[in-house]
Amino acid sequence: MTKIIDMDHQPQQKKQPNKGKVLLTLVMFLLGACGLAYEYTLSKIAADLLGNSVQQWATMIAVILFAMGLGAEIQTNIPTAEISDKLIFSQVTLALVGGFAPMCMLYGFSMMGDYYIIVQYGLALGVGTLIGFEIPLIMRINEERDPEMKINLARILKMDYIGALVGALVWTFVFVRYLSLSHVSFILGYVSLISSILIFFLYRQHLLKPRSRIAEISLCATALTIGFYFSQPLMRHAEQYLYRDKIVFTATTPYQHIVLTENSKSNINCYINGHLQFSESDEAIYHENLVHPAMLLCPQAKRVLILGGGDGLAAREVLKYPTVKEIVLVDIDPQMTRLAKTQPDLVRLNRGALLNDRLKFTFPKGVTKGEISTLTSPNQRQRKYIRDHHAVAQVRVVNLDAASFLRNASGVFDVVILDFPDPSSPDLAKLYSKPFYMSLKNHLKPSSVIVQQSGSPFHAKEAFLCIGRTLNSAGFSVLPYHDNVPSFGEWGWWLGRVISPNHQEKLKSQISALTENDFQSNSKYLSVDLIKSSLIFGRNQLISQHSDITSLTESKVYYYYLQGWN
Repeated sequence: MTKIIDMDHQPQQKKQPNKGKVLLTLVMFLLGACGLAYEYTLSKIAADLLGNSVQQWATMIAVILFAMGLGAEIQTNIPTAEISDKLIFSQVTLALVGGFAPMCMLYGFSMMGDYYIIVQYGLALGVGTLIGFEIPLIMRINEERDPEMKINLARILKMDYIGALVGALVWTFVFVRYLSLSHVSFILGYVSLISSILIFFLYRQHLLKPRSRIAEISLCATALTIGFYFSQPLMRHAEQYLYRDKIVFTATTPYQHIVLTENSKSNINCYINGHLQFSESDEAIYHENLVHPAMLLCPQAKRVLILGGGDGLAAREVLKYPTVKEIVLVDIDPQMTRLAKTQPDLVRLNRGALLNDRLKFTFPKGVTKGEISTLTSPNQRQRKYIRDHHAVAQVRVVNLDAASFLRNASGVFDVVILDFPDPSSPDLAKLYSKPFYMSLKNHLKPSSVIVQQSGSPFHAKEAFLCIGRTLNSAGFSVLPYHDNVPSFGEWGWWLGRVISPNHQEKLKSQISALTENDFQSNSKYLSVDLIKSSLIFGRNQLISQHSDITSLTESKVYYYYLQGWN
């Protein structure tokens, strides 16, 4: 009789522990995935707001890890009877704090000035402490099922680490690519909330106040839903405090945060990661200086490479030269080049440079928009409206890191335009390094010309001169020039050709020999006389006490950039 009763109860005794193990495995997986994703999200927001991504990521993650240690220590003061209740409460709190953290950071940065840092690291400490509660509390509860320490520890940590790996991959390749960071944070909040629900069912027999826990979960779900729904307008409202002019467009990509503003004169300004990239009021000064001197030094250029310049404004200037047959524009961010093709303000400014129309039509005065719209494929009857049409260069857009493109691309170019952002981070500084310039040489003819935007020779003089030294060390003969761009102040560029005897003097003499007949492009600002005068610098402005260059391991230009602008 005893034997029969034992057999009847045996399946039930096996089923319950297995169910508990599955739930525990799932909980630890979710906790591990969310923990690392929260760290990445807060670090990304901090880097977007303050710049210097390496420093922000390193310090934010270090602070969160430190706080996790604090959380592990604090949980030792929680009585055993309250462990399950406190674990659910900490997860609900983490969901709320983590979900609303990006919004809080943006409002803090917009409205608190120098005191913003309290918000940033306060949230990092809070999130880290709440994450630090998780593993010790679950291990304490799980001692009943796995009293042996090595089994308990291995089971919990194994799934936590696997979850961290999956969380990192999903955050990197899915969340940041397709969602805004505000939406990402609320999704992570929902996942933390789901983990608290699973913990409720897993350890409900240990709860002292189950109704209170249900109320907390319900209120958290409501708050996250409201926050998710209103996150975009609230984030834009907070961001508007950072800009004097009205925001007309904002987007966060895996690579950068893009903002377009419009002032009272309907002029568009473009900001990337909070830094002004161009202003419609004077962008022609910058882009005409960037493009035309190099193009005039290579009057028969047929193939032009633009590295950076995803807004299409440099391509607009290159398209003014009828000899050009192909433009290859390489920009790492596909969303930036997509905007340049679709966002009405950018398309208006770049004149559709990236749309790759092979024929350009010029219409006489008096032709209406309705008539023009019917002329995309003109027939015999419609041709009477067309005054002129001619072939223009093919524009090919490649969304790839510039260094990777140079390693894998084939062919050579007559002119290469380097329109990179300033070397404000170690990653960007690599694009100003000797190995990068050496790779670039493989795609040049002896007659090819390159031009490198190089920042301010006044505010960041040593960074400007370091770029010239690095180009020279890579085998280029270089010539500096500068102009005043009102939005930025004095700005500079380096022209370069593969070294040959007295090549700098040859570059100077070529520019000195230019006439207005050579400069037939329809420029808004630049003239031959301005190009010639741009070669003149003040006394000692090109003299440096340094002789070092930028390499992959030593980001000297980054150091000088920070030193200059700080």
